[in-house]
Amino acid sequence: MYKLFLKIAIRYLLKNKLYSFINIFGLAIGIASFVLIMLYVNHEYNYDTFKGSKNVHRIYMDYTEEGVFVPGDAQSYNLSGPTLKEAFPEIREFVRFSHITDVSFRYNNTIINGEKGALADPSYFDVFKYPLLKGDVNEVLKDPYTILLTETLAKKVFGNEDPIGKSLEIIYGGNTLFTVKGILKDLPKNTHLKNNFLISFDTFLTWSGYRNKRELNWNGNNYFTYIKLDQNTDVALLKQKIMDFKVESLPYERHNIEPLEEIHLYSDKPYEAEANGSASRVHFLMAIALIIIVLSWLNYVNLSTAKSLERAKETGIRKVAGAQRPQIIVQSLLESLLLNFIAIAIAMVIVLIGLPLFNVYVGQELTLGLSNIRAFLPMIGFILFGTLVSGMYPAFMLSNFTPARALKGKIRTSRNGLTIRKTLIIGQFLATIILLIGTIVVTQQIKFLQNQPIGANLDQVVAFKGKMLDTRPDSLLIKDIKTIKNGLKNLPFVKNAVLANTYPGEGYNNLGSNVGITFPNGIRDDSRIWYNYVAGPDYFEVMELEFVAGGPFLENSSGYSHHIVMNEKFIKHMGISRMEDAIDQKVKFWGQDWMISGVIKDYHHFGLKTGIEPILLRHGTSPRNLLVKFDKNVLSTAGLTGAISQVENKWNETFPQSTFDYIFLDQKFQAQYDEDKAFGFAFQIFTLLAILIASMGLFGLTSYTVLQRKKEIGIRKVNGARIREILSLLNKDFVKWVGLAFVMGVPISWYAMNQWLEGFAYKTNISWWIFALAGLTALTIALITVSWQSFQAAVANPVDVLKDE
Repeated sequence: MYKLFLKIAIRYLLKNKLYSFINIFGLAIGIASFVLIMLYVNHEYNYDTFKGSKNVHRIYMDYTEEGVFVPGDAQSYNLSGPTLKEAFPEIREFVRFSHITDVSFRYNNTIINGEKGALADPSYFDVFKYPLLKGDVNEVLKDPYTILLTETLAKKVFGNEDPIGKSLEIIYGGNTLFTVKGILKDLPKNTHLKNNFLISFDTFLTWSGYRNKRELNWNGNNYFTYIKLDQNTDVALLKQKIMDFKVESLPYERHNIEPLEEIHLYSDKPYEAEANGSASRVHFLMAIALIIIVLSWLNYVNLSTAKSLERAKETGIRKVAGAQRPQIIVQSLLESLLLNFIAIAIAMVIVLIGLPLFNVYVGQELTLGLSNIRAFLPMIGFILFGTLVSGMYPAFMLSNFTPARALKGKIRTSRNGLTIRKTLIIGQFLATIILLIGTIVVTQQIKFLQNQPIGANLDQVVAFKGKMLDTRPDSLLIKDIKTIKNGLKNLPFVKNAVLANTYPGEGYNNLGSNVGITFPNGIRDDSRIWYNYVAGPDYFEVMELEFVAGGPFLENSSGYSHHIVMNEKFIKHMGISRMEDAIDQKVKFWGQDWMISGVIKDYHHFGLKTGIEPILLRHGTSPRNLLVKFDKNVLSTAGLTGAISQVENKWNETFPQSTFDYIFLDQKFQAQYDEDKAFGFAFQIFTLLAILIASMGLFGLTSYTVLQRKKEIGIRKVNGARIREILSLLNKDFVKWVGLAFVMGVPISWYAMNQWLEGFAYKTNISWWIFALAGLTALTIALITVSWQSFQAAVANPVDVLKDE
């Protein structure tokens, strides 16, 4: 029997090619979109998950602002871990990381540059359950000057040699030999601690190349600290106890903890180990995935319902021939399952083809394979459940036809059936309008971020840097790089050049943060954090930062002074309303007096996602970045390439044993919005797919409506109704449904997009025209979709419709 049902189902799908194509295409697009988005969602939600990860938390510091504790940055002190472990028995173990970046390795004649790693405690493997391929977990990070490498880095450095026990030279502020004690399996992509190597934590006490000699103290929260809790711990109670725990040396700070698994999506603090994701972005994409696949199922239900009227006589004949209702239901469900499985197969092909392009836009390396089959099971279950449910309504509807009415062609829509179909189509319009509004708002916000003035001009500014592969004193390094800088200033295509620690768009990298400063009135302030960095006097001209009072640093004969420049936010924080009053005033920090030589207009150092912070620029010479402002009136695009080559030649002449790198500052600044731009692109693409699927649903409902009312239309035409009146009759319901969906969709989308915009300190306005444009677009799409079939019905010969009456 089932074999016969299958044959009938295949014949029916082949006979009704247009119906089959629309359904299969709509379902395939919906399922493929759902799978792609859910692959990304699953990747984001499974960040930093491993066996026991739910018991791992990160320690961070809260600071005081106006006497109230607020979340500080993501790091803590090197004494935080051992101190809290001793104070609270719920903490079973801790591990500290001190990240070091842009490290070079040398083995024989092979040099590997630009690696990222960290110093870590021997307890690393007690807290993080990542597999060690070679070595003893109890020994690899125990002794100073020992190192373990990931398998990929080990392959790059040692090739096919066994690296265990071999000496490896690290070039980092000097040249130091380390002994390789272990090989770590490559870390998963979805972890915020992407370390290619780990060095024993005790090394930092004596490693001269690493920030000189250090001690265990409360003098710098530059460490990432993670704790492993007993599995029976009341986390909320422990969190409160940790916040109440007082450290005498930190009167204006307190410790706090957050779950490891929530860091990537829910933590957005200064000095994060990497740029974190966004929970709101993931939630929006997940909502889009659900909307798309549900729309594809609604599309199928609408088309199947419309087609069921054509099959009413077939059902009546089968019932007269002895078919039972369960058999008809099974037949209909089998057709539904066959159609859905074909769509699923096509969807998987679309996913395999589209996944590489999708990875480019989301910036990930998502895969579809057996290795992550467990993550797919809920997804597969949801698709199968939806497939079954979407096929049940048409099946029960078809099986419910009575033979007598079906054979006479007197099938009419019940009140409940009409209500359900109206609800479905309004739901499609509602989803379409919400997605259209969301797409417009996201696009507007991204344009706002890209076009909003930041208070600095990064155009034609290039940051040059390199790492010395030979040992040379800092004084000689600074002297040589100043020689390069002064030489570049004499070139005709160079406007100016300066040395600086950091620049706008580099975020918190190389930016100092401090609490505690004595204002000019003698009052010491410990109420909030402030940021600082080192730059030369020409920095303000290179960046085109505007002075509202005073001017750049004043150099003394040695080329250095205790002059500083503050932004407006800092001056206002000190309680000075007139910027001019701050000039030549003195502030005190680090046990020294510093004179304010100028006040610059607030600029967006961190981008527009965060607010402007109090920033202080210190006069000094930093070899970290050589910033060069090129003259765009002199250089063409090709000329710019040649100019950079000249800079590289001068660099290599001065530093023959070094790396050389450069980056355009405007590109660096815009790169911080890459994830938002990718999100906006994904939003646009999947919205278009959702509209396409919804249009198919409208096509199905129009087919159904025209089929139901064809004799009514024929009678109206016989009585003199014009084509325009027939079109109005058939289309007015759709206009009404669009209006109802619009009224429902506006408050939903307004709330949702306001929630998303909360993640930005500076944001676009959600204007009335956005809602109007979305509503008009939805109405236009609906009218275009239904008008073709309405027109066909309106111009049909009434004789062909009424000849059987």
